[in-house]
Amino acid sequence: MLTVPVLLLGGLFGPGGFDSNNSPLVYILWFAPIIVLMIYGQKFQAWMILGDVSKSLTRLKTMKETARKEVIDYIKTSITPTADPSERIDKFLEYFAIMPVDLDPQGIIRKLDHVMRIKDERIRSEIKRMAEGMTEWQASRIENILEAATALNMIYKIVRHFYLMGKRTTGMFVLVQLQMVMPLLLQEAEALESAISAFKKGLPIGDGIGPMVVGRMMLGKEKKTIARETVYSEEVRLGRKLYMLKAEGPAGSVGRPGEAVYRLVAELGLRIDAIIMIDAALKLEGEKTGAIAEGVGSAIGGIGVERYQIEDVATKFSIPIYAIIVKQSVQDAITVMRKEISDSFDKLINTVSAVIEDKTLEGDSILVIGVGNTAGVGQ
Repeated sequence: MLTVPVLLLGGLFGPGGFDSNNSPLVYILWFAPIIVLMIYGQKFQAWMILGDVSKSLTRLKTMKETARKEVIDYIKTSITPTADPSERIDKFLEYFAIMPVDLDPQGIIRKLDHVMRIKDERIRSEIKRMAEGMTEWQASRIENILEAATALNMIYKIVRHFYLMGKRTTGMFVLVQLQMVMPLLLQEAEALESAISAFKKGLPIGDGIGPMVVGRMMLGKEKKTIARETVYSEEVRLGRKLYMLKAEGPAGSVGRPGEAVYRLVAELGLRIDAIIMIDAALKLEGEKTGAIAEGVGSAIGGIGVERYQIEDVATKFSIPIYAIIVKQSVQDAITVMRKEISDSFDKLINTVSAVIEDKTLEGDSILVIGVGNTAGVGQ
């Protein structure tokens, strides 16, 4: 295959190659493509990347608009809004919260808690204004759907921003980085799109495995409200006094477990010898979905407010914290619970019992917390 080019090169640059029989056109045909690539190669590459990203951006735009339409249709069919909700939904999709200044870390957790509570209260009150007599359960479901649609809208806007910036400046570094992260962003967007369907139907999601386990333990027990959308029950099991805590279901809520732990221990004065937290956790590529792992520490996500509150109480009262996690991907956590996750339910119950027997003594008081979104999960 290389014979012809080698012969040509030998004819041009070998002994006697530059004779009168060689036409200047031959040299032009050989070197013109190289010169063009040297001058315009980066632009050609940029145009190719722009075309690739443009297709993904169009897909994200379709997903974003579909999510908006689904939210509006769901509100119109599930409740009787006092007016067309379209304009109000568009305002929700652009809603934001400014995080407090952290130059001085003193009291930053308290500031974060304050800002996030204002945000939650504002969104919930605005949702309830859409229709008279809306229940907390309906408002919570609409809030979850709106959060997913808002996240989709934000992903689309950020991608569009960097796409237009790269297109205007033909900045290769911006475009290459955007192209590299696009598959991950599309996966997350697809998961959010699926999450909307799950929230609309009130189905359990992967993140609800922790509350599902504790909810099973609470069946038939008296439920007491300890914080907003957060309940607990008591029972004696394995010779220990168990306090079981979770967000109130089946509405889609994560409750306020940090505040609940503080009230139980610091305000009500309950003696707690150990805390066991059950939550979904991000798995690494190659790990099995639904695999269970044990550890120590506060197993809870979010921006850190709830984790700080639990850790603060545990430190002040010298309470050990044991964690049990169920491994799953980000997509698994916010979409309808997969069979691999639900199949880990019985094993998870046995793991909780084993930790109680191994890490505590008879007569101890243990707080078991099911962390996660309780969409479709009762108690």
